[in-house]
Amino acid sequence: MVAQVVEVRDHLFKYFWLDFKIYVLNQSEEDLIKNLQQGQQQAFKAVVELYQDMVYNTILSMVQNEADAEDTTQEVFVQVYQSIGSFKGEAKFSTWLYRIAIAKALDHEKKKKRKKRFALVQMLFGEKDNTQYHPVEFNHPGVLLDNKERASELFKALQKIPGNQRIAFTLNKIEGLNNHEIATIMDTSFYAVESLLARAKTNLKKELKNYYLYYSAK
Repeated sequence: MVAQVVEVRDHLFKYFWLDFKIYVLNQSEEDLIKNLQQGQQQAFKAVVELYQDMVYNTILSMVQNEADAEDTTQEVFVQVYQSIGSFKGEAKFSTWLYRIAIAKALDHEKKKKRKKRFALVQMLFGEKDNTQYHPVEFNHPGVLLDNKERASELFKALQKIPGNQRIAFTLNKIEGLNNHEIATIMDTSFYAVESLLARAKTNLKKELKNYYLYYSAK
C-alpha cells in the first residue's frame, strides 16, 4: 500500500513539473512579468525557478554565509512579489532583480555589523550575550572543489575593500557580467565600472599579499 502511494505521488510530481516546465518555456519574459503583475501564482513560481540560483549566488558572494544567503534570497523574492507592480520594464528584469539582491545583501551586512557592535557593548559592560559569531566555512556553489581554499582567501579579502568595488568585482568575476551590464545595475557609467574594477584588483592584490605574508610568518 505504501509503495503504491509513493508511486502515485512520484507520478503526480513528475507531471506537475512537466506542466510547469511547459508553462515556463511557452512564456516570454514580458508575458511572465505581466502574469506576475496580475498576481498569478504560477508566474511567481516560474520567476523563482528561473532566477533563484542567480540571486542566491550573488548574495552568497557578498554575505559569505549559506544560511544568511538563503534567508536573504527569500527576502528578495518576497520583495519581488510585493513590488513587481513598480517594475516598468525600463531595464531588463534581471537588472532590476540584481539591484534588489545587492541592496538586500548590503542591508544584511549593516544589520550584522550593528549586532556585533551591540554584542561588544554588552561585553564591555559585563552583560551576558549568548550570541556567538563564528567564521563560516567557505562553500560557494560556483567554485570548484580544488579551488575552494584560494577562493576562501579571495572572498575574505573582498570583505576588506570598499563596497562599490566589491559589488563591481563580484558581478564581473563571479557572476560573469560585462561592464555595460554592471554599469546598468549599479546605475553608473561604463568608465566608472572600469575604474572600480581596476581599483578592486589593486586592493585585492594588496590584501592577498598581506594575507600570505601573515601566514608565511607564523
